[in-house]
Amino acid sequence: MVLDDEYFMRAALTEAKAALALDEVPIGAVIVAGGKIIARGHNLVERLNDVTAHAEMMAFTAAAQSLGGKYLKDCTLYVTLEPCPMCAGAAFWSQLSRLVFGAADPKRGFSLLEDSKKILHPGTEVRSGVLEADCSALLKDYFRSKR
Repeated sequence: MVLDDEYFMRAALTEAKAALALDEVPIGAVIVAGGKIIARGHNLVERLNDVTAHAEMMAFTAAAQSLGGKYLKDCTLYVTLEPCPMCAGAAFWSQLSRLVFGAADPKRGFSLLEDSKKILHPGTEVRSGVLEADCSALLKDYFRSKR
C-alpha cells in the first residue's frame, strides 16, 4: 500500500488537534522517511512558554533524535499551516527534501518574503494546499472561539 500526501497530512491534523486540546494554536506536523512517520510535533508555545516551540520545530528535534543526525535529506515535513520564516529557515538548515503544507498563511508564512525561494534549501520540493479546507477550518474555528 502506497501512502500519499493526504494520509500523512491527516496525521499532521491529528497533531494539530492535540495542540487544540492543550489550548494551543492548532498546528501539527509529522516528518516522514521511507514511507513511515519518524517524528511528530504540535504547537507547544504556551505550555513551554517558548516562542520557538512551533509544531515544525518540535518535529525537527524529534526527527533528528530518531535519525541520530541533524540532516533530513530524505525526509518530508507535513504541516497543517505554511511555515513561518523561522521554521522555513530551520528546514533549510536541516536540508529537508520535501515540504508539504495544508493552509497558506497570508500574514506570517515564509512565501510572503521577497526572496522566499532562498529561505528553503535549493533541493527542497514544496507542495501546498493538501487538505487545505480541513487545515484552515481547524484554525479558523480556534480563532473564532477566542474572539
